[in-house]
Amino acid sequence: MLAQQKQRISDLFSSALQPLLAESGLTPTITLERPRDASHGDVACNIAMQLAKPLKKNPRELAQAIVAAVMADPAREDLVESVEIAGPGFINLRVAAAAKQAVVKVIHEQGEAYGRGSAGAGKKVLVEFVSANPTGPLHVGHGRQGALGDALSSLLEAQGYDVLREFYYNDAGVQIATLATSVQARARGFKPGDAEWPESAYNGDYIADIARDFLDKKTVSASDGEPVTGSGEVDDIESIRRFAVAYLRHEQDLDLQAFGVKFDNYYLESSLYADGKVAAAVDALIAAGKTYEQDGALWLRTTDYGDDKDRVMKKTDGTYTYFVPDVAYHINKWQRGYGKVINIQGSDHHGTIARVRAGLQAAGVGIPQGYPDYVLHKMVTVMRNGEEVKISKRAGSYVTLRDLIEWSAGEPVEGQERDLTRGRDAVRFFLISRKADTEFVFDVDLALAQSDENPVYYVQYAHARICTVLGKSGVDEEALKSSADLSLLTAPREATLLAKLAEYPDMLAHALQELGPHQVAFYLRDLAGELHSYYNAERVLVDDVPTRSARLALLSATRQVLRNGLALLGVSAPARM
Repeated sequence: MLAQQKQRISDLFSSALQPLLAESGLTPTITLERPRDASHGDVACNIAMQLAKPLKKNPRELAQAIVAAVMADPAREDLVESVEIAGPGFINLRVAAAAKQAVVKVIHEQGEAYGRGSAGAGKKVLVEFVSANPTGPLHVGHGRQGALGDALSSLLEAQGYDVLREFYYNDAGVQIATLATSVQARARGFKPGDAEWPESAYNGDYIADIARDFLDKKTVSASDGEPVTGSGEVDDIESIRRFAVAYLRHEQDLDLQAFGVKFDNYYLESSLYADGKVAAAVDALIAAGKTYEQDGALWLRTTDYGDDKDRVMKKTDGTYTYFVPDVAYHINKWQRGYGKVINIQGSDHHGTIARVRAGLQAAGVGIPQGYPDYVLHKMVTVMRNGEEVKISKRAGSYVTLRDLIEWSAGEPVEGQERDLTRGRDAVRFFLISRKADTEFVFDVDLALAQSDENPVYYVQYAHARICTVLGKSGVDEEALKSSADLSLLTAPREATLLAKLAEYPDMLAHALQELGPHQVAFYLRDLAGELHSYYNAERVLVDDVPTRSARLALLSATRQVLRNGLALLGVSAPARM
């Protein structure tokens, strides 16, 4: 049901209740829901049961009084067809056919804006996702973060929020040092398995590629960084570190480009140290009296904020534990004016949530409890040719995002480059199609299948099927939008499809409220199913011109909603398949 119609029904109930509540002082909240059983009607309301006890009335008798007032209200004539009372006092309404059919006109008028809202107007939100260490190619887990984070950002933008997509580079610490020594060993001619090869080194082929380009004195740069040229000096570990980080940041840029994900800002962990933000955060925690020294280490009293034990901030060797720069980073987010922050991270980060939030509370800089919000995702298992794939030659120990995109694109046509759009679409749709906190099996063979079992193919084919029908009709779509007689859309399958189209705005709002962009994928699969069922049940290009025009108008509106939903997920809407 459209928001305007829902508000009108709510107003009908409010008017009906006024004389009943005149002396009670009650101001109830009217909740409208969709009945679980469609045969019960289009809208259900439990207001009579809610008010029966405080008004000391029988709930069914109260419901009868409300229904009588609603049906007597002239404002309901083009909106409510009938009202029934069920069980102990549930009120079920059936919406008039014209009100259901009106969704087609609304979709045509609003186009790409259909489903969008203004709840976030004037509000800023920062979404941090992917945030991979620049120590190797992006893996499948990063891909799931990319799909989740980008879709969630699009959902926020659809509700009017001013969204900043941010990538946080962990370019400091032990892992970066390991990267440098790994490249140095390769540059000296050693390889995995040699006695001289460091035990903790990274073993992927990409390490050899970095070493070769460093020795060749090549120049690399990340999208937001200064160019870095390899010095070729094998003993200069700092030069190797800078080159390796820039090289891998550039490689990750290419991965993200292939995945269709763009960031507004890149933030370097190293800058938190260079700009004194880590030191300032530690000083604030000490000044607040939330730290103490024990066994040569500096501790934070995180138990004051619900943690199961206090946490070490500064180790005996003088280095900070990993959650300390995270605290400094989130203080910086707050200071940049982002009162709402959402982090998309792997479920292995669950233990850091309490520590980061405790540190932010202890710092005493005005950050509210529960800041930031987190969406944690579980691991992805990759299946190909019926077997689990665990390693990649490129990475040495895991499947990369680029591998997955290329595999899902299928083999290239002879004489042509591989079309990565198909692979990107499949990977993005698949990785968003399950709730984040559930484990997911990515079946490459299914992603390649052109069948109803492949969800992205199923949805995209619905869009392409509509394009084909509209093309064959030869109709002027702009004229169709204004001239079609929508009252002719009375077939059962048409009513079901109309109802599904009307659900789209509420679905988007609910998906954002739950931080669950997977609901968009669920909806698109259902909408595609309703379209295919309708197409198989009713002829569209019938001889009767008014009926044909009405059905083409319905298909045009369905295509628009499919296109809108796919765009939110970063998936293309092909006209042919």
